[in-house]
Formats: sequence, C-alpha cells, structure tokens
Amino acid sequence: MGSVKKVVVLDYGSGNLRSAERALARVGADVTVTADGRAALDADGLVVPGVGAFAACMAGLRAVDGPRVIGRRLAGGRPVLGICVGMQVLFDRGVEHGHDAEGCGEWPGVVEQLKAPVLPHMGWNTVDAPARSTLFAGLQDERFYFVHSYGVRDFPLTGDGSRLKAPLVTWAEHGDRFVAGVENGPLSATQFHPEKSGDAGARLLENWLDTLA
Repeated sequence: MGSVKKVVVLDYGSGNLRSAERALARVGADVTVTADGRAALDADGLVVPGVGAFAACMAGLRAVDGPRVIGRRLAGGRPVLGICVGMQVLFDRGVEHGHDAEGCGEWPGVVEQLKAPVLPHMGWNTVDAPARSTLFAGLQDERFYFVHSYGVRDFPLTGDGSRLKAPLVTWAEHGDRFVAGVENGPLSATQFHPEKSGDAGARLLENWLDTLA
C-alpha cells in the first residue's frame, strides 16, 4: 500500500458530494470537498460528480472554472473521474427538453434521452467492460447502480488528434445500448454511481485510486 492519495470532490452545486466523499474515504483516500480551483488542480485525483440537468450542471461547473481546471489537469496527465452527469458533461453536447447545451468537449458525442420503455433507468444493471479495463478489473460480472434518463448512445472515435487517444468504452443496456463508462488516459468516468454501488462500487473506486501517482 502506497501513500494516502489526496482526492478533491469538486463542489459546484450539483452532485452527491457527501456520499462520494464517504465512499472515497472508505477505500482509503484523503478527501476534500471544495470549489477551490487551486486545491482541485493540486490534488492527486479530482472527482466531478453530478446530478440533475446537463445545462444546469454545466452552468455550475463554469461558475467555479471547472472546465478549465479539468482541462489543465488532463493536459498534465493528472487523473479526473466523472460520475453520472459529471460523466455526461465531459462530452460535446447535451440535449434535454429541446435545449441544446455545450459540454466540456473532452469526448465527441451527444447526451440525449435514452430510447427505453421505462425511464428513468433506475436500479442495478450489469455492464460490458473491455478485457483491458483497469477501472473494471475483477468486476466483469458485477452490477452497478444507475439513476438516469439520458445517456450517450454513440461514441464516435475521431482521429482529429485534438482529443485524448483511443478510449476504452464500457457499455450497458436499458432499452438500447448506452455508454456506462470510459477510460481515456487520465480521464475516467462512469454513468452509474459507484458510491451507491456497494462492494462493487468500492472496488471500482479502489481501482481508480490505484491509478493515482
């Protein structure tokens, strides 16, 4: 076991801040919940939670300079983990209730309403993770806890060189297929809530902590 990892949970007015804080502390991280940009830049790992509407989360994120902080961390190869809407805002755009909002643009793709007979997609579901996944190592048959009506149904892999390289994409199904997780160098994210996913979620957070320098 290495030294204790310092993790900041970014407080921008949206998300399960305390449950994320507790879950990370339980797996051994030294956790701070703050909106402070300097602390967010300096931490070993940054967690971006998110609950609610895409546009509202983006407005909150911009109010604390979140997109720039995320971009600067990634430029320096420093890990970031997005959770739920905190994953969605990493994509190009979100379309909700006819409103088209710009995201952080770290990944190509559009967040849109899932095509499913029942929404929200709420409860436990399995995921289809790539064999090379670090985040899902030892978790291939586990279930995770989802609460969402929107997701990314298509992940276009562009070769324009401006994005992070060739992501590992984990998928899940509810009505149709959607992105359940992404691992892309220092940038990782899950559509489900690891902090609400019991032992499997704790193991995933441990796997992420193990990637922190």
